[in-house]
Amino acid sequence: MMKYLKPFFLVTDIGFIIYWIVTYFNFIPKSWAFKDYDNAIIMAWNWSFFPLDIFISITGLYSLYLHRKGRDTWRSFALISLVLTFCSGLQAIAFWAFNRDFDISWWAMNLYLMIYPLFFMRLFFSRKETDFSGSVNEYK
Repeated sequence: MMKYLKPFFLVTDIGFIIYWIVTYFNFIPKSWAFKDYDNAIIMAWNWSFFPLDIFISITGLYSLYLHRKGRDTWRSFALISLVLTFCSGLQAIAFWAFNRDFDISWWAMNLYLMIYPLFFMRLFFSRKETDFSGSVNEYK
């Protein structure tokens, strides 16, 4: 499973870190920012995701480290990262849906955060792990 999960974790977790660095230094051009980006309440709403997104990155990258070291605890950290990634995307989509604000670029990024974890989370909740090649491996 990690063979397929690793690229998603790397893109997502490193992507979050880059996003927050870019956001902190105001490198996002105004034309790329979401609606009302300069509004203090919207800015606070956006920054409220910072601790969650960084925790997602830490747990995701740490699960990769644990997997590389051969420790079974990688599964717990990976699952935490996946669930929180889904929640992060869901919260953003819900906010924009309630505000009736549709911007394809921001929606696409957050729908990605909601959808990709679902494909992997189901494997953690089953008693068996499918390795995507058709074979099934028992795990503890």
